[in-house]
Amino acid sequence: MKKILKYMRGYEKECVLGPLFKLTEAVFELLVPLVVQHIIDYGIAEEDRSSIWGSVGVLVLFGVVGLACALAAQYFAAKAAVGFSTRLSCALFGKVQSLSFYELDNLGTSNIITRMTNDVNQVQTGINLTLRLLLRSPFVVFGAMIMAFFVDVKCALIFLATIPVLSVAVFGIMILTIPLYRRVQNRLDRVLKKVRENLGGVRVLRAFCMEDKEKADFREENDRLYSSQVSVGRISALMNPLTYVIVNVAIIILIQKGAVRVESGILTQGAVVALYNYMSQILVELVKFANLIINVTKAVASGNRIQTVFEQENTLEHGKYSEERLCEDEIRFENVYLKYRGAGDWSLKDISFSVGRGQTLGILGGTGSGKSSLISLIPHFYDADKGRVLVFGHDVKTLDTEHLREDVAVVMQTAVLFRGTLRDNMKWGNKDATDEEITEAIRLAQGADIVASKEKGLDEMISEGGKNLSGGQRQRLTIARALVRHPKILILDDSASALDMATDAKLREAVASLKDVTKVIVSQRASSVLAADKIIVLDDGEISACGTHEELMNSSEIYREIYHTQFPEGEE
Repeated sequence: MKKILKYMRGYEKECVLGPLFKLTEAVFELLVPLVVQHIIDYGIAEEDRSSIWGSVGVLVLFGVVGLACALAAQYFAAKAAVGFSTRLSCALFGKVQSLSFYELDNLGTSNIITRMTNDVNQVQTGINLTLRLLLRSPFVVFGAMIMAFFVDVKCALIFLATIPVLSVAVFGIMILTIPLYRRVQNRLDRVLKKVRENLGGVRVLRAFCMEDKEKADFREENDRLYSSQVSVGRISALMNPLTYVIVNVAIIILIQKGAVRVESGILTQGAVVALYNYMSQILVELVKFANLIINVTKAVASGNRIQTVFEQENTLEHGKYSEERLCEDEIRFENVYLKYRGAGDWSLKDISFSVGRGQTLGILGGTGSGKSSLISLIPHFYDADKGRVLVFGHDVKTLDTEHLREDVAVVMQTAVLFRGTLRDNMKWGNKDATDEEITEAIRLAQGADIVASKEKGLDEMISEGGKNLSGGQRQRLTIARALVRHPKILILDDSASALDMATDAKLREAVASLKDVTKVIVSQRASSVLAADKIIVLDDGEISACGTHEELMNSSEIYREIYHTQFPEGEE
């Protein structure tokens, strides 16, 4: 929690003025019982109307000034809290963007979303309440006790005995609830993860008629969250009745003692009323302070969860980029091994091959053979655990990642588009791209008909995730977005799976025409890699065979099986 408080810098003035105005309001509040005492002992007892009206005027003045101070305190506290949360959110988002796939896999999408929304809001609320009440409530409590001593020392001893008992009750409950609130937040993560998973896979869920099962699973997760919230709520709910019981017992004792002293002529009736008012102020402020402690407890738990994200370090090895090409090979793998964190076995084992500049590499293999893992090492999404991955003759670990990825365009298996115009989406590939460059890239990706069918052309709005486009349209546009970049290396990770055979063939022909671009094509279709200069067949993370189509037809049983499965008659 301490590490994230640095985002409060720049709000020092608000952090001083907020509590200061609250303390000013508290001073006027502590003077009110003395004015009431004066009204009773002098105005009412002596039937002095001018004294009564004068005192009422003072009370009105105190109320107006107190209200002004409260509003000012709220303004400065809110300004600091909102400014802090805005900076924190931006910094957290930036941190997430800087993390490697290793850390993102470890944290999980749902956990990150919870931290950026619910946890940031909890911390904002905690900061706001802290600035307004952290100093005010103890000030009023101890101020009321001190004022009570001015009224009557013996009766004030009741205050002295009551406050420690109240403090034990408040802080005892706080200590009990801190770990419970952490558990609540963790279970909230699990509920949000379940919701996100269901919304993302809603079509699959309904296709398999699994609504009832998912409802039951969600209800189970929600019940766990409910149980945690009820458990901590029961303990927190003790705060108000417990403090009320303690204070009301103290008030009963106070009134009894006060009545005896009034009867003896030691105290006035106004003094007893003032003491009662001070005890009531203590009760109100301790209830406020108890609620503050609960909110601060939530804020601290949330702040610690946010801090864990900031403590994550990008474990990818980085170096200095050099545009100098040290050899003719664009890509070279030298005895590369890769194991994902937490995995039991190697995803890639002893991978070695090279691809020359402008050549085409095809990668075939069954599901889980390691195709996507292999190509993820080229743009340095992951570090190889053993061996070296060289691009342009440099180990990717020595290259500046940003510059490397400017030269490498990757089209993922899942076609992802963003809310905005078609032109905006294309400019993700190159922010300075002209409409002519965008149109040419879309033409090469066989997407000219998509633009032609849209009334607004490149100004057509794309919905979130490209939901207003078909799967094939999304795939062609994501390929076009990569081509707009004019990459030196183009990686297509099974990115034409939704295209019909005719469109796929035209796309392969267009990609093959890019003579100065090194192409890496991952596909389930043998037809997509037949013309490649080199084809790698992967099996369980290892290279089973490598060569041209003709060479593999003679030497690789796995390749022949894939080929004959898709071309029963042996026709290409």
